[in-house]
Amino acid sequence: MPATEYLRRILNARVYDVAEETPLELAPQLSARIGNRVLLKREDLQPVKSFKLRGAYNKMVNLAADARARGVIAASAGNHAQGVALAAARLGCRAVIVMPVTTPQVKVDAVRALGGKRVEVVLHGDSYSDAYAQAVQVQARESLAFVHPFDDPDVIAGQGTVGMEILRQHHPGEHGPIEAVFVAVGGGGLIAGVGSYIKALQPQIKVIGVQTIDSDAMARSLAAGRRVQLQDVGLFSDGTAVRQVGEETFKLARHVVDAMITVDTDALCAAIKDVFQDTRSILEPAGALSVAGVKQYVEASGCRDKTFVAIACGANMNFDRLRFVAERAEVGEQREAVFAVTIPEERGSFRRFCELVGNRNVTEFNYRIAGQAAAHIFVGLQLARRDEAAALARRFEKAGFPTLDLTDDELGKQHLRHLVGGHSPLARDELIYRFEFPERPGALMRFLSSMSPNWNISLFHYRNQGADYGRILVGIQVPAGEKRQLKAFLDTLGYRHWDESGHPAYRLFLG
Repeated sequence: MPATEYLRRILNARVYDVAEETPLELAPQLSARIGNRVLLKREDLQPVKSFKLRGAYNKMVNLAADARARGVIAASAGNHAQGVALAAARLGCRAVIVMPVTTPQVKVDAVRALGGKRVEVVLHGDSYSDAYAQAVQVQARESLAFVHPFDDPDVIAGQGTVGMEILRQHHPGEHGPIEAVFVAVGGGGLIAGVGSYIKALQPQIKVIGVQTIDSDAMARSLAAGRRVQLQDVGLFSDGTAVRQVGEETFKLARHVVDAMITVDTDALCAAIKDVFQDTRSILEPAGALSVAGVKQYVEASGCRDKTFVAIACGANMNFDRLRFVAERAEVGEQREAVFAVTIPEERGSFRRFCELVGNRNVTEFNYRIAGQAAAHIFVGLQLARRDEAAALARRFEKAGFPTLDLTDDELGKQHLRHLVGGHSPLARDELIYRFEFPERPGALMRFLSSMSPNWNISLFHYRNQGADYGRILVGIQVPAGEKRQLKAFLDTLGYRHWDESGHPAYRLFLG
């Protein structure tokens, strides 16, 4: 289909029966930090929290009346399903929607709520491709009209209205000319539509696609000059977890996409946090891809004082993912360094290490007595600069503490930080206490320095959870004749504390 035909279809797309014209907003904090203006196209503010209802409704409203009366079927990882469900409710037609079993529950619940009795949800397979194969079988069996999430001219045209709004809303006199528009890419419907419109009217604006490193079908396809099918896809960014891009979207992408960028999970988590800090909205991983792409592009190119548009394309985030996002965001932005440090198991070495840490904000501190000669500490520290991790590692090494920098180590970040500890034959006469103290910079180190140097710390666990109170579990080996001094220490410390030495779970796993 010629580009002029897509321009006509976008201009005539019937999306505003259900869609909102979402704002184009400056992200002030992110812009200041990276030295360029970042404008967010807020598709997360749509009624279904995603741009997908544009294409779904435009497809369904343009169906022949008899086809719509028989009903429609769709396969979706979630956001397209919500668009189809809302369109079905608005147009009064039946819809069968096949979704992967890995779809976040918030999206499944939203589909059922939006469609009501007109929508039947079928959960099948681990990815969009699995759900699509099942939907094709149901379509053939029941003669339903297929509403493709991306590989359809009417769907592409509906998504292209996002690009139309960007050009209409942008004021060069206020923010300068747009250098590039960054678009999350799964199957390619959004970038095909947005790119077709932008390149038809302002071809000097770059159109840059962004994918995760483990779901990069479009990047690989454009590099190979043909559609590449992935064997597996990563599911963190479930909205873009597509094994193969569409035929039509690939044809268009070859003409309208200037570059592709791939980002990792940590960068994606950092981008979610960036948008939250500027908007107080929480994007889903796919929704934040464009922001992660802008940041990576700026870092690689070193450009300054440019204007970029990032399409915040979705906000259907499962609440239980937030813990993971918060934990990985600091590393993704390189605001946290993680180290494994070995210190001599001798009096004063623990305090000496704490002095090296100083008043830096400690994000995590894990230790379990393991040997008579050396102790191994897992520690996370907040960074002021990106290059500070290497400098800290050198400082620890210079002080005689062998150090492993685990900041970019997946095993360390994902698993080892939770596995430090276990039974130890050296933890004799160990007393276990749980403490709470006001969470302030340097508070953890002040807590440690107040303890008697005669007491051996046999276990230590602390993780900064961003709360008002810090929570610590400590194992202390107190000589039998110093129990009175321990009581005095606890009384004068002034922090809430609990003796957990008899806790049954402690005895099972650590005692």
